[in-house]
Amino acid sequence: QVQLVESGGGLVQAGGSLRLSCAASGRTFSRYAMGWFRQAPGKEREFAAAIIWTSGSTSYNDSVKGRFTISRDFAKNTVYLQMNNLKPEDTAVYYCALKSTRTGPYGNWGQGTQVTVSS
Repeated sequence: QVQLVESGGGLVQAGGSLRLSCAASGRTFSRYAMGWFRQAPGKEREFAAAIIWTSGSTSYNDSVKGRFTISRDFAKNTVYLQMNNLKPEDTAVYYCALKSTRTGPYGNWGQGTQVTVSS
């Protein structure tokens, strides 16, 4: 089993920054990639960013490109999402997820952390 625990959410003013962390434990040896997703009230969950664990290659939703940065720390088995220049429309619950293979789904999810951006 894989456990993912997010932290770092909170309330911030527009233009501010937050860094989310996701600590992974358990059977993570077959990890291919980790990602961040978000779900705003009344909306469907959407992809925000992802990183391939071994190569470090990253991908972003256009709505966060240039403002968010995903990174990982091998030693801490943790993935981060640095969020700068936050906007009220970034308000959402942010979820960390893990996929074990390139073509498979994100099969492991964290409990989510709330990010609220005030205008």
